[in-house]
Amino acid sequence: MGGQRHTVTVEPEAVGMRLDKYLTEALGGKAAEEPLSRARLKSLIDQGRVARSVNGTSSVLDDASYRVKEGEHFLVDVPAPTEAKPQAQAIPLDVVYEDAELIVIMKPAGLVVHPAAGNHDMTLVNALLAHCGASLSGIGGEKRPGIVHRLDKDTSGLMVVAKTDRAHRALSEQFAAHGRDGRLTRAYTALVWGAPLPHVGKVEANIARSQNNRSKMTTVKTSGREAITHYKVRESFGEPAIVSRIECRLETGRTHQIRVHMTAIGHPVLGDMTYGGSQKTRKSKLSPKTQAALEQLGRQALHAHHLGFEHPVSHEILAFDADLPADMQALLDALEAE
Repeated sequence: MGGQRHTVTVEPEAVGMRLDKYLTEALGGKAAEEPLSRARLKSLIDQGRVARSVNGTSSVLDDASYRVKEGEHFLVDVPAPTEAKPQAQAIPLDVVYEDAELIVIMKPAGLVVHPAAGNHDMTLVNALLAHCGASLSGIGGEKRPGIVHRLDKDTSGLMVVAKTDRAHRALSEQFAAHGRDGRLTRAYTALVWGAPLPHVGKVEANIARSQNNRSKMTTVKTSGREAITHYKVRESFGEPAIVSRIECRLETGRTHQIRVHMTAIGHPVLGDMTYGGSQKTRKSKLSPKTQAALEQLGRQALHAHHLGFEHPVSHEILAFDADLPADMQALLDALEAE
């Protein structure tokens, strides 16, 4: 099936709306076969597939936050869906729940979510293609079929994947809202150095890509993207606290958000080689048994233990909770025995 092109004209009542929000509402009844989600439209804007026409002059507009004006015409170019390029690979999946629309899996640490530079196969996407076959969503020419959110390679935990285009749209909208509309809930368990004060609080600091190392993220004061992490100390070990088990809930979903925010307030995640520094002095305060458990972990001590969302078809709220994986549980057991 070929791509689609849609033209809309801004009416007086829409003046001042963000471009992505305006197009979502304006195209809600026009893209008859495939209504476009706000997340999808923002992606099209970022790709330069939205043009603005004023007084016969047309130009590409790639700013989703642009405020629309009366009488402006917008042309939206929606490319045809393409086959997913990754190949199916028979990699075992820990399936927590599955129906015709979606699948919930427990992602182990060490598994990359989708193919990228340096990880072209043996990813979650390759496994999903083998498990779901032709039903897996390949919407919009993406190379990440069905993926609506992700976890870092060395973060374990619960993930939901869409198996149909309508599930992809509905779930993408929920993740774009990050729970602010009450439908999506996500919680992470992290083991961090020290004990954040206050014990219940939030970190509110914009995040941007580091200018010194493009593979890393960092907090910034005047640019970047809004990022808010809510945390609660569940348990501390040592007096004064050497390590704490905390629960984090995200109000936004930025790359490496929990790891960056915890480091920013002086309590990096245990085992985080990217944002935690050498941690040598802190490790020396642990017992030999706990040091061995941390060495055995070999990754950041971060696990997505809770996931809840509204089912895209039945609208039932589904909620899933997952125990800590064996490596993090072994470290926690060692800490409790300190």
